[in-house]
Amino acid sequence: MTYLKYIIFTIIVLVTIPVFASTPQHYLYTSSDDLIKINELISRPDIQGVQVVYNWRSLETDKDEYDFSAIEKDIEYLSKLHRKLFIQIQDRFFEPDAKYIPDYLMQDTIYQDGLVPQFDRPGEYKPITQGWVTQQWNPSVKVRYQKLLRMLAEKFDGKIYGINLPETAIDIDQKNDKTGFSCDNYFQAEIENLKFARQVFKHSYVVQYVNFWPCEWNNDHQYMSRLFSIAAQEGIGLGGPDIVPNKKVQMENSYPFFHEYKGKLNIVVMAVQEPTLTYINQKTNKPFTKTEIIDFSEQYLGVDIIFWSTASPWLSSPTTTGVTIE
Repeated sequence: MTYLKYIIFTIIVLVTIPVFASTPQHYLYTSSDDLIKINELISRPDIQGVQVVYNWRSLETDKDEYDFSAIEKDIEYLSKLHRKLFIQIQDRFFEPDAKYIPDYLMQDTIYQDGLVPQFDRPGEYKPITQGWVTQQWNPSVKVRYQKLLRMLAEKFDGKIYGINLPETAIDIDQKNDKTGFSCDNYFQAEIENLKFARQVFKHSYVVQYVNFWPCEWNNDHQYMSRLFSIAAQEGIGLGGPDIVPNKKVQMENSYPFFHEYKGKLNIVVMAVQEPTLTYINQKTNKPFTKTEIIDFSEQYLGVDIIFWSTASPWLSSPTTTGVTIE
């Protein structure tokens, strides 16, 4: 490599790899309607921002009719507190009655009902619950989702700190599926959506949540390794919905790749959600502490931002004076 090429390569790396503090930044994770309710928590000096989840239906009320007023309101509110906003665009849901996609996707036959049932076991010792996942492997559905991403980028690129797409794990009844689902088709659709998001969001961070892939265990289909390679090459961030130190199933799926790519990804953001708080440290027989979670996040996973549930015990501790709205 010539000296000039080396300088150019160094500049590219410095531009594309963000520089964060030695320990992860702390954000809160919540819904849009709850921002005012948690104003006191947001105002803490140890909180740098908020991740807010918006479902597809709330943003596209009918075909090509978009309502981004909730995001606009949240940006305005958080900017007065000098806090950053990360948005998650939700296309999969974890309750039996939660079908939060636009009605036209469930009515027009080209979309084949838009959703399929999925099953989930959140947290430790929780029963299996039924929810729904959007058929991103249906080309017509994917086109509509990508249009939503493009419309969001036109409005908010550079105004929000980042956008993340939901976790990769889904569990559907493949034997009785009539929608054309296959694990390869699903993987390809998720990659195409992620690349599209990176293409239209040129200034805000773009992140894919990844924990498991259907049909895969321990990278036996190379879905996990391919995703991390693509993300590193194209300036895409990765993250996940759960930080559970040394959790066995995670250690055989996404966690080792976060460790391998530590310092090589554009950004790494991970969450401590309500179910995450139920996991027990087998060494102490107690729930994981804030310190244990941060140490694992920083030292093994290379996390830059943690999205904390507002139910996290440490948030009930007093802190110094926070921020007031101007």
